Amino acid sequence: MYKLEKTILAAFVLAVLVTTGSTAQTIKKTTKPAAAVKKAPGTPVKAAATPAVLKNQMDSLSAAIGVSFSNSLSSQGIENINTEVLTKTINASLKGGKTAFTPEDANKFIGEYFQKITEEKGAVFKVEGEKFLAENKTKEGVTTTESGLQYQIIKTGDGPKPTATDKVKTHYHGTLTNGTVFDSSVDRGEPVEFPVNGVIKGWTEALQLMPVGSKWKLFIPYQLAYGERAAGPQIPAFSALVFEVELLEIVK
Repeated sequence: MYKLEKTILAAFVLAVLVTTGSTAQTIKKTTKPAAAVKKAPGTPVKAAATPAVLKNQMDSLSAAIGVSFSNSLSSQGIENINTEVLTKTINASLKGGKTAFTPEDANKFIGEYFQKITEEKGAVFKVEGEKFLAENKTKEGVTTTESGLQYQIIKTGDGPKPTATDKVKTHYHGTLTNGTVFDSSVDRGEPVEFPVNGVIKGWTEALQLMPVGSKWKLFIPYQLAYGERAAGPQIPAFSALVFEVELLEIVK
C-alpha cells in the first residue's frame, strides 16, 4: 500500500545549496524597451540575445536542480512563489547573512503550511466520503461493523479464516468513492501476499472475517484507511476507499 511524505524540505535544501551560482544565468531580467531609433534602409535588425550558455558541470547541475525544484513546487500545487524573496534569502543564507527565519523556524513554518493545505483539501473528501458511506449503509446486502467498516459479500468461501498474524494471498481492485481506480492487482494480473496486520485497519478487520475463497466488497472510512494523510498522488487525505477483495489463500 501507499505512504506519502508530504514535504519538499529535501528539495528545498538541495536547491538552496546550489541555486545561487546559477541564478544570474537562469533568471531572465526584464528591461525597459529602448527608444525607437531610425535605421538606414537595408540595415539588418539585430537578433534577440540568446540565453547564457552553461559553461561547466556545476552550471549544468545548478540549472538541472533549478528545474527539478520548480517541478517539485508545481507537483505540490504551489504557485505564485515570490522568486525575488526566494533568491535573496538563498543568497543571504549562503553568505551567513540575516534571514527572516532560522532553519528551525523555517522547517516549522513549512510543516504547518502543508498541514493547513492538507486539511483544507481533505475537508472536501471527508464530507464526500461521509455522505457516500451514510447512503451506502442503507443499501441491501451491506453490513456495517462497530468500527464503521462496511462490507458486501459477493461470494462466500468455505476455507478457514485468517488471524491477524497470518500471511495471505489476495486479489483486489481499489477505487475512490467516485470510481477512480488507484490500484488493482486484478488489472496487473498478479495477486499480492502480505501479513493481515500489515495493511490498513479496514483490511485487517475484514480479512479476519472472510473465509478463504470469499470475495467481498469493502467500503472503508478514512479512519480505517490512510486517515488524515494522503497516500500516493491518487489518494487524497481523508479519503474513504472502496475495494473488491478476493481472499485466495493463507500462505504457510
